[in-house]
Amino acid sequence: MTYILIAILIVLMGLTLFSLVKGVVAFLQTTKIDLESGNAENVAEMQLKQNKAMIARIKYQALAVVVVAVILLIAQ
Repeated sequence: MTYILIAILIVLMGLTLFSLVKGVVAFLQTTKIDLESGNAENVAEMQLKQNKAMIARIKYQALAVVVVAVILLIAQ
């Protein structure tokens, strides 16, 4: 059981990292678009993409914390 939870934890940590990188890339693109053109429509679209990636990151982090709590409960 513990090995399954550890595998799930590793997957969740990977998804968290992926979402973080995706959000940072969207942020950098938003900044680049804003500096180059000032086109508000493209900036708003990139900000939505950034927000979705960061919300996904928070969900994966929360699930990872729950898995760690379950592992700690099992270990006791």
